[in-house]
Amino acid sequence: MNEAVRGRGEVRDRLLRFGTEALSPSELLGLVLRERHPEAEAVGVAQRILERFGSLRGIASRTVAELSMVPGVGPARAARIRAAFGLVRVLGEETLPRGTRIRSSRDIFERFHPELRDRKREVFISVLLDGKNRVLCEDRVSVGSLTASIVHPREVFAVAIRESADAIVFVHNHPSGDPTPSMEDVEITNRLVEVSRLVGIRVLDHVVVGDGCYVSFHERGLIDAD
Repeated sequence: MNEAVRGRGEVRDRLLRFGTEALSPSELLGLVLRERHPEAEAVGVAQRILERFGSLRGIASRTVAELSMVPGVGPARAARIRAAFGLVRVLGEETLPRGTRIRSSRDIFERFHPELRDRKREVFISVLLDGKNRVLCEDRVSVGSLTASIVHPREVFAVAIRESADAIVFVHNHPSGDPTPSMEDVEITNRLVEVSRLVGIRVLDHVVVGDGCYVSFHERGLIDAD
């Protein structure tokens, strides 16, 4: 059955019964757009938006003016769409709660992938940990260029020393989507490890975030976390 001709309230009812996993992207977006409009009409508009911009990520990058150009959208609905994706962005940027235990590089990837995957510039972040690998805080060290992050060991370890961190994990993104470490990534990591030994703070890992994937220096044997 075409999603645009589903019965009134049927999409909402399936969400209430089975959760968001039971709905397609156009159905979820249709519920955001519905307000006082019939459900089928809202889902139809959502389908047109997806067809115009290709994907949810394509929609997320559009302005209110661009979204308003789709038939049936207009400024009010466009604003609702931008607000919905704004909430997703804020959720992705929420820091790890103090005391969260970091058990693997996957934990780091899952925390930072939603925030970093669509960034157009490299962002370098330090996650500071106590002696039991529990989070003390996150430190956004620098925002670099399209292809490199500008990192100085003094900036990295100043906060770590102030917070009395026992260990640290580095994470940064590759705007290209390919997380393969560059020579510069390897060089800066080696330099940071050298400084860490001088200040007595263990470097557990450096995680490079790509589009849906990551590379862990520790898992690749590029860093000694002992």
